[in-house]
Amino acid sequence: MRSDLVVTGLGTIGPHGAGVEALAAGLAQSRVVRCEVDQSPAWHPAQPARFAGRVDPAQLKPWIDAAKARRQSLPSRLAVAAGRMAFEDAGLERAARAGRDVAVSLGTAFGPNDFTAKLLDQIAGAGPQSASPFLFMESVANAHAGQVALDSELRGANITVVQREASGLLALIQGAACFDDGACELALVGMVDEMGSLTHGMLDQYAALSRGAAGGGELGRAFDAGRDGFFAAEGATLLVLERASDAAARGARVRARITGAVRANDPSAPRTDWGSGVAHLSAALARGMQRHGLSPADFDAVVSGASGSRRGDWLEAQVLKRVLGAEALPTVLAPKATLGEFGGGFLGAAILALSSPFGPTPGFESIDPELGIRPHDGRELAPPQRLLVSSLAAGGAAAWLFVDAP
Repeated sequence: MRSDLVVTGLGTIGPHGAGVEALAAGLAQSRVVRCEVDQSPAWHPAQPARFAGRVDPAQLKPWIDAAKARRQSLPSRLAVAAGRMAFEDAGLERAARAGRDVAVSLGTAFGPNDFTAKLLDQIAGAGPQSASPFLFMESVANAHAGQVALDSELRGANITVVQREASGLLALIQGAACFDDGACELALVGMVDEMGSLTHGMLDQYAALSRGAAGGGELGRAFDAGRDGFFAAEGATLLVLERASDAAARGARVRARITGAVRANDPSAPRTDWGSGVAHLSAALARGMQRHGLSPADFDAVVSGASGSRRGDWLEAQVLKRVLGAEALPTVLAPKATLGEFGGGFLGAAILALSSPFGPTPGFESIDPELGIRPHDGRELAPPQRLLVSSLAAGGAAAWLFVDAP
């Protein structure tokens, strides 16, 4: 991956609202936005998790065309809105993109489940001949990336990554790779997911969600001794990537520099959970740091993918301690405790960590002695110059980014 790529645009929409300012305010205030999930379709188990981070539909209206929206699933509408915001933030309106090769690389953990369920209901109820082509077009995982390209008239490579919690970072890495072989001049990268009744219910069936067992309501208590699962959320976050020289030539504001990336896979992971491959993942990260000439002391902070998952946070903690040193860990930010798991907010938080304050980690009360990590407590921090962004997924995928201040 090229080491001269910069982030010049950030578009985001989620439970906290639409736009960079809304996301930054939510992180600074440690504000968890929750709404009750409709359980009438009976996807949930007995004594279910009740809440998720949902997008207020009114937040979408300024960013999407009503006529187009009728033909799009919710994830596609979220991605289109975030893509428009990202280009606006980068100062790249349609005229400035015309004639340029622009790649789209989007991650999604689950794809458009609600539209898929509607399609299957049609087939089950009236046979295959009843299947709606309209629903089918929006039932595939790459529908979101396609809709973004159509909306913004982008004719470059179109990539979709489906690797659960690591999808956002891996999509960014795939988009960055398009620059290596000259396949693009710009890239729009990020993550999108919905969190309707079906997805929320299935996650709850797997006992993945917090049910508030530790008191204080349903929260993703990242790294906490009493964590009982993550808090699920929806949304979309997209970034504009371009070469540093191109950004400088047009006088663009730079939000962050992407200076390196590492990918790995934990062979010990089962399909639906995190594995125990601490040594394997730690070695992969350490080798990647060495390739980029980095040492543990070079990082001012870690933006961790810890979410309150029992197994996921354990694995994250062990890898960070082994590679960076248990006694010398930099500040560990855990934005998923505020933003929830999925929906791409984590990717936006990683970029904002270079310039915006973070409040205390919601739900953290006591150190788990097996993990030994106390996430950020809200004290004022000097602006970091270099971040390690970490994302480990159920099923084994792993990704890390090295992100520098402008």
